[in-house]
Amino acid sequence: MASAAPAAATAPRLAVIGAGWAGLACAVAAVQQGWQVVVFEAAREAGGRARALPVGADGLRLDNGQHILIGAYTATLELMRTVGVTEAAVLRRQPLSLRRPNGNGLATPAWAASWPAPLDALAAIATARGWSISDRMALMTAAVGWQWRQFKAPLEQSVADLSQALPAKVRDELIAPLCVSALNTPMQQASAAVFLVVLRDALFGVRGGSQLLLPTADLSDLLPRPALAWLQARGAQVRLGHRVQALQRAAAAPAAWQVDDEAFDAVALACPPKEAVRLLRTTAVPNPAYQDALDRWVQQCEALRFQAIATVYLQLDGTSRGPLLPQPMLALPDGADSPAQFVFDRAALDGQAGLLACVVSAAEGELLQIQEQVLAQIRRELRFLLDASALRVLRTVVEKRATFACSPGLVRPSGQLGVELGLAGLVACGDWLAGPYPATLEGAVRSGQWAAQSLSRRAPTLRA
Repeated sequence: MASAAPAAATAPRLAVIGAGWAGLACAVAAVQQGWQVVVFEAAREAGGRARALPVGADGLRLDNGQHILIGAYTATLELMRTVGVTEAAVLRRQPLSLRRPNGNGLATPAWAASWPAPLDALAAIATARGWSISDRMALMTAAVGWQWRQFKAPLEQSVADLSQALPAKVRDELIAPLCVSALNTPMQQASAAVFLVVLRDALFGVRGGSQLLLPTADLSDLLPRPALAWLQARGAQVRLGHRVQALQRAAAAPAAWQVDDEAFDAVALACPPKEAVRLLRTTAVPNPAYQDALDRWVQQCEALRFQAIATVYLQLDGTSRGPLLPQPMLALPDGADSPAQFVFDRAALDGQAGLLACVVSAAEGELLQIQEQVLAQIRRELRFLLDASALRVLRTVVEKRATFACSPGLVRPSGQLGVELGLAGLVACGDWLAGPYPATLEGAVRSGQWAAQSLSRRAPTLRA
């Protein structure tokens, strides 16, 4: 895609409040569409809930959570290319693999990795290790049924209800780990409707949609740092460490909005829902008839329940220099005393020898308890692969509000604030807003791009 030229001084001005992946996607798209953009970010670093942590005294390069992408993240991959990121430089692409340390589980064979969807997924089912023929046939039958119903489910149905007819092995080794990794919600409390959208796009969508894209660089290098550089090179302003205090309608033309007393034609709220509500409370709606709509939007924000993701980093003491695991990522059987669902071998990804990252989705309980349980779980599960007794807890990172609980029947707030509240030039974007996806990087990017496109469609009227 051709580079956008710096916006002319007469171009409309857009304030993007928040520099997470949604805000960055919105800012990049807006610059491409001719806006003068100013990005406000309360934190000192961009990236929101997917960013690198400062390098500590030990020299380790860690993230605030162990994220992965998949081939179906088409909007995210295109955005990365736009800001100059080469996939091969920061991501390791490999066929889908949910294998456990004992080798059992589902994985797409190498000989089927380039097959079009859903043939690659069917090959993975047909060759699943440790599954009986009846296990495989049951899953294939269910998949055909989901496809026949266009991957739709009743809004009140849970993933547990959706998969209750499947064999226990299929539920435990495929449905449960996919559900908790994609929705960060246990399948008993997860929305079947949203889960089926993920399955549709990952397993039955674009060629290579199910492939795993494992970061080989820190998360800030995947998008936040390159996006900031791209924006600044094209005249956009980025104000890190600036928490917006007030958002108000402008008292007079031509500007429509005041952001901390600075004039803008439009505003994109790309911040967490609590911050969006705080700023909207400073904004007077132009007509009392819209007050009910504002109250309803605020109530929907406040009804969201958030869940934590913990990443427990373990270090293997010794002289190991190469990969520790047979695969860069292994699925783990989880349970009451086994909270981690996945373990990543950072030596195989970014060369940090002896470092394992263990992911606990929907994390609950005290930090010390989580650490002790994960350490015991990894020592137990990996005892046949390495000297697990030499493992120790290096650091644990907990993102307390990592994702919203994607539960059945959940009504998420809309991003179309300007339309709903009678406030021209106002949108919201983020992975927590209404849309087909759960709280994923792809959902955030698509929401941000939609926000910029929505404002651009109405740009001629914003100064009216």
